[in-house]
Amino acid sequence: MKIAFYGSSLLSAYWNGAATYYRGMLRALSAKGYDITFYEPDVYDRQKNRDIDPPGWCKVVVYKGTVQTLKEVAAHAVEADIVVKASGVGFEDDLLLEEVLRACRPGALKIFWDVDAPATLAELRAAPEHPLRRALQGIDLVLTYGGGDPVVHAYRELGASECIPIYNALDPETHHPVAPNIRFRGDLGFLGNRLPDREARVEHFFLEPATRTPLQRFLLGGSGWGDKSMPANVSYVGHVGTGDHNAFNVTPKAVLNISRESMAENGFSPATRVFEAAGAGACLITDYWEGIELFLEPNTEVLVARDGQDVADHLAALTPERAQTIGKAALDRVLREHTYTHRAEEADRIFRDRVRSSMEAAE
Repeated sequence: MKIAFYGSSLLSAYWNGAATYYRGMLRALSAKGYDITFYEPDVYDRQKNRDIDPPGWCKVVVYKGTVQTLKEVAAHAVEADIVVKASGVGFEDDLLLEEVLRACRPGALKIFWDVDAPATLAELRAAPEHPLRRALQGIDLVLTYGGGDPVVHAYRELGASECIPIYNALDPETHHPVAPNIRFRGDLGFLGNRLPDREARVEHFFLEPATRTPLQRFLLGGSGWGDKSMPANVSYVGHVGTGDHNAFNVTPKAVLNISRESMAENGFSPATRVFEAAGAGACLITDYWEGIELFLEPNTEVLVARDGQDVADHLAALTPERAQTIGKAALDRVLREHTYTHRAEEADRIFRDRVRSSMEAAE
């Protein structure tokens, strides 16, 4: 089956946290025989900051950030059996959704794939006339990359016929154990861009523990933190390309996951970085959110912190030997249950069930 996928960017992770999710999911679906074309706009300097070349498992169409070009690429939806419009494309999202749905041929499976469901739902609740609210009536399926039952119930209340989470996962081809890199040496590393609904949590879970433990070495990676006031024991390394993520994860004694506020409040929303760190065999400390145990077992495969003091306490008690044991257990778990091959099997089953039901209804 042919998939037309309209998303933010497959080729660039620059200010685009969904990139590794897209790559893992689409690579695994391609391996199951899907013919995929990914359409992404040339905006936010992403094409100037590519971190992969166009892959062999997916055709990529980069289009200019103009309304006319948007309409032209949206028209190609007619060629696909499955048409996906992702959230957060970044250029005229509402218009793109409208044009893509208009172009779909009769019988095509129409999907809205939400890669930031808590934020999208908050936007929909605040805007009763939001275009996506109206479009849900004509969309066959909403997929999300997290959120659990709270997101499923919320989307159904808004009129979605069906909503199913397809969670983040690990792509073992891109995220795996590597040799340490002296550039990332330290006791605790955190990798994440500076975002409005994350900054206060970074202060609480990362910068405050650094202040409390001046003899520990902290490492901060990600875009946007250059003018942030930091304790002397925090080293800022700037943007870390995806090619260096494995080394960033395995070199410090532990790495930290800090969810955005909306993700933490909703729960059941493991960030991509959770699986990337586990896939590299890193010892991960994560802020608490409901549903963690569905993915990694607390105290055995991951350390959980409810506040900054917990982070400091975990670091104080963590020996290199225990860190290695936790990292190995996490790696074993994600390889066993949480790879994109697992997720693609689930998505493939969903797609085929929906297509089969549509064919039976048409007979």
